[in-house]
This record gives sequence, structure tokens and C-alpha cells, in this order.
Amino acid sequence: MLFFKLFLLVFITTHTSAENKRPTILISILARNKAHTLPYFLSYLENLNYPKDRLSLWIQSDHNSDATIEILETWISSVQNKYHSIKKDFIVTPLRYEGEIGFAHWTEERFQYIISLRESALEYARSLWADYYLTLDCDVFLTNPETLNYLLSKDFVVVAPMLRSAELYSNFWHGMTSDYYYYRTEEYKPILYRENKGCLDVPMIHSCVLVNLKKTQSDYLTYVPNKVAHFDGPTDDIITFAISANRSNIPLKLCNEEVFGFITTPIEKEDNVEIDKEQVTNIKMEILTYEENLLVSKVLKKYVKFPSKDLMGFDRIFMINLLRRPERRRRMVQCFDELGLDVTIIDAVDGRELNDTTLKSISFMPDFIDPYHKRPMTLGEIGCFLSHYNIWKEIVANKYEKTLVLEDDIRFEPYFRLKVKNLMNEINVRPDWDLIYFGRKRLQENDEPWVEGSYFLVQAGYSYWTLGYALSYRGAKKLLDADPLSRLVPVDEYLPILFDKHPQTNYKKYFPQRDLVALSVAPLLLYPTHYTGEDGYVSDTEDSKIIKRPGREEL
Repeated sequence: MLFFKLFLLVFITTHTSAENKRPTILISILARNKAHTLPYFLSYLENLNYPKDRLSLWIQSDHNSDATIEILETWISSVQNKYHSIKKDFIVTPLRYEGEIGFAHWTEERFQYIISLRESALEYARSLWADYYLTLDCDVFLTNPETLNYLLSKDFVVVAPMLRSAELYSNFWHGMTSDYYYYRTEEYKPILYRENKGCLDVPMIHSCVLVNLKKTQSDYLTYVPNKVAHFDGPTDDIITFAISANRSNIPLKLCNEEVFGFITTPIEKEDNVEIDKEQVTNIKMEILTYEENLLVSKVLKKYVKFPSKDLMGFDRIFMINLLRRPERRRRMVQCFDELGLDVTIIDAVDGRELNDTTLKSISFMPDFIDPYHKRPMTLGEIGCFLSHYNIWKEIVANKYEKTLVLEDDIRFEPYFRLKVKNLMNEINVRPDWDLIYFGRKRLQENDEPWVEGSYFLVQAGYSYWTLGYALSYRGAKKLLDADPLSRLVPVDEYLPILFDKHPQTNYKKYFPQRDLVALSVAPLLLYPTHYTGEDGYVSDTEDSKIIKRPGREEL
């Protein structure tokens, strides 16, 4: 990372000397029915660290049934004096293409029109004698302000930054069939997850593509099928572009050495605006995993709208957060705003602040040794347990029938609300559960059988983590009635003991009543934001003082 920053600094310094101006770039933007993405797309575009007087924009928009053009006009009026030039072509009517069934429906006319728009933008860049041409879709959020500088430093004919989505979708293909359609290879995921890093040759890039117009080879690039000799592909702009590059021996480079930004997944359901909006919510929460805030310029904030909040069918939703982790609280509050969740934030019991009085009121299971670190409990683990324990007491005291308990370092799966809704429809008529894992670390290889008659639930085996779980009143009462503070173990060890799936059979004698009915959502709905060893990983349970136990030296 340090080398990359030094490299960029040298590159920028070299190209901003008195002898050299920065390269000129035409950015082509096509916007249609993107009112839900534009406030973020435009804000991140404006935030790019590149002299705006070397950037020209051509923004085209047509056939909109939302506020796309209004948002574009508002933004353009606020920035038009910053950029070298802004050309706009807006068609207010009609709202749809003839024969179109919903804005996710691609008619032949729409394909042809998109091809003409992209080709006209590429030709316009050439006529301007621009040094570079950048085609940028409004589904792209370039969160890394150095993206343009990075791409320019590579000096490729055609290059794209890799863009993540909340799922497996991205802005590149690693395989292409003989008839030029998408093919998933084994190498795709290692590139997507940045296990295989570099600037790699791929058969297709799209949505954010930089073309070096100074290179002679770039003259052969086109979006128009009949401009490609012996063209035998489909009528499709990005496939045609890829074929024209391949026929001209122009490598399509995809770079994933840094996190550059994100892209929403394409809509597959026709005329479903809610699905499209939820995809944007997914990406916004994915960004919050890496960035503390979502960037929205002041002039566009009025166009950002959040859903009204509810409990998704639960009596209460709790989120546990340490007061000394305000950055996690802020992120989670933003996620709750995006999802429309009415959440009660619980100040966690901080292991660092536990006094002798509290510790003397607790007895620890004599046999417990952490299976990985071979140590007793830490103060952080005690604080974590007490935080959950206090919520269990509140559930029982208020007789809440269904409660959702969340920790503050979680990532929500795409379409979280929709999946929870489907789950709730099932468990509302199923009284035979005490605890349902929404997120966990599965620690056994054995198959976990599906719950009879269920589409979403399996019988939970030995598991770690308490990222998020649903708890019934009966389940909370069982957890309290077992008197865990008199034989304390970490909370994610305690739960599998109570549902009798813990592999340490000697623990059973301390908890003779082990009838907690524990299930798990499959697939899971929550995952950690960071895993052990990753940049940004922090554990307040592991990174804390180990307790002393009678007859033992502190480890």
C-alpha cells in the first residue's frame, strides 16, 4: 500500500510539472431511471482526485419515468463552472420505448439506441482530440478518489478498475462462450475476492472502462457490430466492444490491486422498482463495510430517501455496541436507516471496566480452556457474555415473544429484509424454536438436517459467533434458568452446550438441562465485516486481559 501511494505521488508530480499538463479525458455518462443511484454516483464522480478543468462530460438521458433528469440538472448547475465542459442531451418524452414492458425490459430498439449512444460518445471523444475516453455507468460508485490517477499510470490501451457488488456480480468476465456470452471460470472468484491481484487480461470489461485514445490501436475499437469485420456476435454494445478489441489484438485489462468502488447488480425482474432500490441499499451497506460514510454532496441530499422504520415482525430488535466503538455504532445506524429497521442500541458491558465486585459475583467453569488459545476467559469475553445476558433478562422481564439480537460488526446479506420476511412467515406458525442463528461460524463437518417442512431452517450444529440471532421468550428463559453466571464460559460456547451440540462432553455435567431448540437460517443472513487477519479486524474479546482463576497463574 505504501509503495502504491509513493508510486502515485511520483506519477502525479511528474505529470503536473510546469512542462506537462494532465491528460484530457472525456467522460461519457448514460443515465436512465437512475434517481436512486445518481446522488451517490455523481458525488463520487465529483470527488475524484483529478483536475476538473482537464475533464469534459457528456451526459445523455432519455425515456425516464423518475427524477433522473431533474437530479442531473440540479447537479450540473452546481458544478458546471468546475469542469472543462459539460455537454448534455436529455430527452424528456416518451417515458418508455415502444413495446417495452417495464424499464428492465430490453427491446431491440433499446439495444440499438444504446449502441448509437455509446458509439457517438466514443466518436465525440476522438473529435475533441481527448487523450482518454472513460465510459461510466450510473450503477458505479467510484469510492477510491485515486481511481483515475491509478488507471492512467498503467498506460494500457483499455483498462478497467474491478468493481465489487454485494454478490458475485462484477464489471468483468473471466470466461466467454463460443457464441460470446458469459461463462464462469474457476479463476473468477480469486480475482473478485482479490486473492489473485494485478492487472489481468480478461475477455470482457464494462460499466467503467478507460480507453487511451493516444494509442493508434484504439482507432479500431467500436460498439457498432457492422464496423467489425465478419462480426458474428449478438446485438450488444459491450460484447461488440470486446469483440472489436479481440479482433484488433487489444488486451482488455482488469486491475484489482486496490478497492476502487462498487457496482449494483443488473435487474432481472421486469418493472420491479423496489428490487432495483434494494440493490442500491445492498451496495450502500457494502460500501459502509469499507468506508465510514456514504458520500453525498449537499446539493443532492434532498434526493436521498430512506424507508420508514419497523421491527420486521419482532417485538424488539437490539444491537450491542461498546461506547468506545463509536465508529461501529455510526456505521450500524446508517445500515439501519438504509434497511428501515427500528433498533434499540444497548451499551455493551465493557470488559475493561469490570470491577472486582462484579468479577467476584461470577464463578467460572473449572474445566474451560479456550480450544484455540489454550487460556481461560478474557475480560472481553466476560463483558460480551454479560451484554447478551442483560438482553435475555429484558426479554423475559417484558415477555417478548420474538426478539432479534445483533452485534455491531456485521454485514447484512443482500435482500436482507425480504429474506427475513419470508423467514418470519414461517416461524410465526412454528412454535417449536428457541433460538435461530442469523449469522455464525459453523464448526462441524457433519450435515445439518433441514427442519421438517421448512424452506429456510436447518438444525444447528456446533457453532461459534453470536453475530445475530432470533430468540424466543421460551429460549431466553432457558438461557437464564441454566444459571450461567455460576459456571461461566464464553457466550458462543454456552449456546451449543445448551442445545447439546458441544463436542466437549465433560461440559455436560455443569448444565444437565440441555434442551434449547437451536436452528439456523440457511443460507445465513449475516456475516462479519472483517475476518481474523484482515485489514480493519478488531476483536474486543480476544484483545483483552485474561482472568485469573484460583490455583492458576495468569497466562
